[in-house]
Parts: sequence; C-alpha cells; structure tokens
Amino acid sequence: MESLSFDPDAQSGLVAFLEHELGSAGPCKRIDTHAASIFIAGERAWKLKRAVRYPYLDFSTPSLRRAALEAELRLNRRTAPNLYLNVHPIVRTPSGFQIGGDGEPVDWLLEMRRFGDDARLDIVAQKHGLDEQLLICLADRVHSFHEAARPVIRSQGAEDIRQVIDGNAVSFAPFERLFGRPRISKLIENQHNLCAHHKGLLDTRARDGRVRRAHGDLHLANIALIDGEAVPFDCLEFNEDLATIDILYDLAFLLMDLWHRGLRSGANLVFNRYIDVSGDEEGVRLLQLFLSLRATVRAHVLASTAERTGRKEDVAEALQFLDLAEAVLEPGTVALVGIGGLSGSGKSAVAKAIAADFGGAPGARILRTDILRKRIAGVAPETKLPESFYTPLANRTVYGLLTNRARRNLAAGIFTIADAVFSDPDERTRIARIADHERVPFVGCWLETSEANRLARVSDRPKDPSDADEKIVKIQSARRTLSPPDWHRIAADASLAVVAECTSKRINQALNNDTPTKMSPNAGRPVRVK
Repeated sequence: MESLSFDPDAQSGLVAFLEHELGSAGPCKRIDTHAASIFIAGERAWKLKRAVRYPYLDFSTPSLRRAALEAELRLNRRTAPNLYLNVHPIVRTPSGFQIGGDGEPVDWLLEMRRFGDDARLDIVAQKHGLDEQLLICLADRVHSFHEAARPVIRSQGAEDIRQVIDGNAVSFAPFERLFGRPRISKLIENQHNLCAHHKGLLDTRARDGRVRRAHGDLHLANIALIDGEAVPFDCLEFNEDLATIDILYDLAFLLMDLWHRGLRSGANLVFNRYIDVSGDEEGVRLLQLFLSLRATVRAHVLASTAERTGRKEDVAEALQFLDLAEAVLEPGTVALVGIGGLSGSGKSAVAKAIAADFGGAPGARILRTDILRKRIAGVAPETKLPESFYTPLANRTVYGLLTNRARRNLAAGIFTIADAVFSDPDERTRIARIADHERVPFVGCWLETSEANRLARVSDRPKDPSDADEKIVKIQSARRTLSPPDWHRIAADASLAVVAECTSKRINQALNNDTPTKMSPNAGRPVRVK
C-alpha cells in the first residue's frame, strides 16, 4: 500500500513544536500511526493528521486534514461525547507556530480528554480479562448506537460488499511478496463467491435500512473502560463510504478482534447478546463473510504498518490475520443441541460456557426461550413479565418460535443450541424433529440437580432474562419431571466449569458417533462429509 507524502518534512517542524508546547507543563508522549500523530500530555490528548494519502484516505492538504478532524469530532461525539472537545487551528505567527489565535492556519489539531493509560479494552483484556457483564453492556451499547444511527436506504447491498472486497484486493497488491499472490487470489475469489451467494439477503438488508453510518473501526483498542463502562471512540471518520455499512459488518470487527485475541467465549457472548436484543436473526448467516473481510482489512493495514516501522511483530500479526481471514471461511460443523432441565439447573450458564467451542466463528447461536418470550412481548431481555405471558398458549407460541428459528439456522449452516426447560415430551420431540428434517445431528442434554441447589441459584443470580423464582422451582419439583430417556443426563450440582466440561464432552462424543455435517460457504443446505 503506497503512502504518498507530499512533503516528508512539511510537518516535522510542526511535530517538534507540538512536543515542546504540549510538554511544557509535564511529559508529552507521542504515538505515531499510519495516518496520525497523537500527543498525550497531562489531562489531554491531541491528534494531528499526518500529510499522507492512501488508496482509502487522503490527508494530503491542510483543508482535507481539517475536514477529517471536524468529522472525527462530530462523529465520535455519538458514542463518546465527554471525550471529544474541540478542533483548533495551528497558526503561524511572526514568532512561530501557535495553537489557536490569530494568524495563518497551517494545520489543525483535535483536542480530546485523556483517559487512563490502561483503559483501552485491548489492554484491560490482556491484563485482567473481560467479564461477562461488561461484554453484555458493550453489546447493548453497540446495538443502541446502531439503532440511533440514521438508515441509509440502498438498493444494492451486495455491490457495497463487492467493492469492499475489490478495495482489499487493491490494498493487498503491494504486499504480494509477503502474503503470496496465490493465497490473496484464492481468498478474494472465495469472498466474492460468498458475497454472490448472499446477494439476495445483502440487497434486502440494504433496502430495509440495515446500512447506516456506523463506527467503522470497532475493535478493542478503540473502546475504553471509563467509569466502569465500555465506551467506543476513534471511529472511522475519513471516508463516508467505508463507514456507511451494514450494521452487522460494523459489529463483525469487534467479534473478529475478540476471536483473534483468543477471547472466543467473549466473542460468542457479544454475538449472541447483540442478536438477542436486535432480533437480527437472518443476518447471522452473513457473519462468516463479514468476519473474513474484517480480518482481511487488518492483514493489509498491518502489512502497511510493518513497511513503515520495520517491526517483525507487525509482519507476524499481518500473517496471522490473513490466516484468520481464510480460516473463518472454512465450513463449520452443523448440529442442533438441546440443553434442558428445570429452572435453576444451570442451562443458560452452561450454554454460554460451551457455545464458542461449536460451529464456525463466532461460535454457536444460542436460542433461549426466556429471551424469545421477551422478544414476543416487545420488552428488553431482563424485563420481568406478568404471569399472563406464561399460559399454555403463550408457551406453545414461544416453543413454536424456538423451533422455527432453529430450523432456519440449521438450513443456513449455523450450529444452534436450544436452551429451554423442555419438560414436556412433545417439546422435546418437536425440537429433535427439526434436526432430523434438516439432516443434521441432534444431541439432547438434560441437567439435573437438587431442589435446594435450584432454589439457591434462582435467588442468588443477578438480573436475568429468566422470570423463574422460588415459587416456580417448587411447582416444577412437585410435578416430578423424569429425565428424558433419550437425552444425556448430566449432574449439574458441581461447579459451572465442571458441568460445562462434562456437557461439551457428551456433545462431542455424540457428534463423533454421528456423521459430521458441515456447511459449505457456497451451499444452501448442509452436506454430509464422508
């Protein structure tokens, strides 16, 4: 990727001035990226756009850099209004450069409020990990941001994605020696084929308003932990087209980054929560392509960075992202797992603990009746519903939606976990028949533990989509539901880690005894792999 700098020394004096001026009251740390220099001093961070031009951005003149910074200020205030403060001119005076004031503007500077050095989520994840509640809140925040963004109605969503693929091919061209032309060509070809396969869905989503002016660069290094909340910042501001995208393509950057960092359970948790609150079930089948595209972007951007820095670490990571871009396009195993048991047996906790280990990235889709019931009611997952939503008719409606969603997922090649009580034999029969109809394996797992344990769990758990309380636990116990003879019986009185490991083992054993089923990226139905 060629960077065209119109005067390599044009900003060197300006950079020296800023380091001296901003560091006059204390240390000033400078961070250079491929497109900007950031100066961190005291309680502020300042950004200067570098005088460069790439195939995807143009900061070659002061007026273009000013426009980019003003767009950055405006767009980032959508998610981080307290971080982004102002854009200032850097003027030339008889005595030299000056930030603000009268004089000829020669460049522009973005002023931001500084957050802690360890506040970026990539650093938090590396040092402390990312807890479940933080990731749930992050998924909710991203969904709310997407909901508030104005839809951009288009007729050809597939054409937008095709242009992304072609743009990546252009950006790869200078790095054929690093990546290898055959690998690049094969990856681009596979992405084009998958885009063509999903053309109808992509076009429908564009017409339905799923394309919006999104964040565009939503990875962990662009999210900060501020006052206990995950706050996205530093959105893609320099190219309206690159950031006006399908909202699931926006989310895919975060999912891909988590997956790349080995935080697969976190990626699966964010994925499932986002779909739970958005209801965007049909879009799930696009994530395979979207994740590959995001990894592709990171590969060529890091290759460009390596060319500038000469660091072997950047080269190695660029190659890792290319590996990931290829890997997520590989067919994933398709199956349907039912996790049943009485309220408080730990079904949902186990489902979340194992989902990342099944199917292709970002793991299995979990369909939970507690959440489907809230979706039917039109309320948030944690909103408590009155008893009128738990009538026999309401239950049949919820289980009907569960089986319908499971069928559509399996037909699209998505490994699915159905999380429900499943105390009624007819409910268990219907869910198993869905797998049989779609010609994929079905594995039923029944979690069992004492009433005392179930009572303790429902009383101790934090706010949760389940409305089951101590009263419901006792009613279920009185019915003396027997373990389904054709489901795997799993003792759920141990720790979550132990129960999850046992459940995964049973599922894998069952799948290994059946003929594995995988979904080809270019197929419409699962195919048996002999």
